Amino acid sequence: MAHKKGSGSTKNGRDSRSKRLGIKKYGGELVSVGNIIVRQRGSRFKPGINVKLAKDYTIFALSNGAVVFKKSKNNHTTISIITNEKNL
Repeated sequence: MAHKKGSGSTKNGRDSRSKRLGIKKYGGELVSVGNIIVRQRGSRFKPGINVKLAKDYTIFALSNGAVVFKKSKNNHTTISIITNEKNL
């Protein structure tokens, strides 16, 4: 039995906790005020109507309604919320 650890075993074994990024509410889902729609690093998704971008680039809802994802011509994905049921 070795009384010293192997050279690799003490250097390994550390890992950060997962950050749980990604889309939390998908297109067509109903959201209420304050619901998180996307958690992201950097502004991969852009905020649209009735949503806001937080300091850590989280997109959250400013009003009740349905989530809409829309691609723009410069290949950005914009997230908006449609509030009334007639537009769905």
